[in-house]
This record gives sequence, structure tokens and C-alpha cells, in this order.
Amino acid sequence: MLALMTVVLGLGYPFVVWGVSQIAFPYQANGSLIESNGNVIGSELIGQNFTSAKYFHGRLSAAGNGYDASASGGSNLGPTNAKLIDRVKADAVDPIPADLVTTSASGLDPHISPAAAEYQMGRIAAERAVSEGQLRGLIAEFTESRTFGLLGEPRVNVLKLNLALDKSFPVR
Repeated sequence: MLALMTVVLGLGYPFVVWGVSQIAFPYQANGSLIESNGNVIGSELIGQNFTSAKYFHGRLSAAGNGYDASASGGSNLGPTNAKLIDRVKADAVDPIPADLVTTSASGLDPHISPAAAEYQMGRIAAERAVSEGQLRGLIAEFTESRTFGLLGEPRVNVLKLNLALDKSFPVR
């Protein structure tokens, strides 16, 4: 019985799940990879560290050396933890959307809030010589609504937004 269950549940079941996912959801099952000119440049599921002033910046990462999927995990610092409060106070010079100074639970979150994207518009508009209105339209286009209309919050995928930014408003 042990050998039979090992084969059925250890080999058969995973193979069936893999096969069904490859047929029904191939894009998602293979990592939701984003390509540009035939090269994989990232996944829409894992954040990337954008540091240039000409790009939107994502959430801070608590995963290893910045968005390291092999070191996924949050800092486990609660909202009343003194270390977290001190770090956020040091990072937040003026009123700023919370997701720009806090990490996500996994440390790999590829999304920011629309408010966090709008907070960064002035810097990017100046770097790219475009109006904030043009950037606001791009942010609205890439804002994803709540899942099933009620789960989560509206969000913007930073990698997708930055790719559209390069396409729509290249740096001169």
C-alpha cells in the first residue's frame, strides 16, 4: 500500500496537475514571464529593483538582496515594532503612501498602489519631459482592479508600467 500510494500521490498526481496546468493555463503555469525582443526580462509575479529616477519604484523588498525569490519572506516586524517604526520614519521624509516604505509579506510583491504610482509622477515627468497628466493616464491604464471585484485593493504592476513607460515616453 505504501509503494502504491507513493507512486499514485508522489508521481501520478503531480504529473496530472502539471499536465492539466500546461493545457489550461500555460502562461501562468510557466511563471507568467514577460518577454521583450525574444528575451525574458521578468515575471509579472515577482518584483524587480528599479532605482533609476526615470522609472517607477516598487515596494521595498525584505527578500535577501532585493527581490531574491530564493530568500522569500517578510521581516515579521509588526506595526508596533520599534525597529520597523524607526526604519519607516527614516525612509519617509514627508507624507508618503505606506507601500513605498513598507515591505510585503513575501518581499517579492510586484505591485504598488495607484497612490504610490501617482506619488512618483513628478520625478518621472521631469526625467522624461512629459506631463503628469500623461503619466496619470498611463497609471490608470495599468491599474488592476480588485480580484473578482471584491478581493484585495487596486494595484499597479511596476514592471508592466515601466515597460509601457519606455514604449510610450522614451528617455531622450
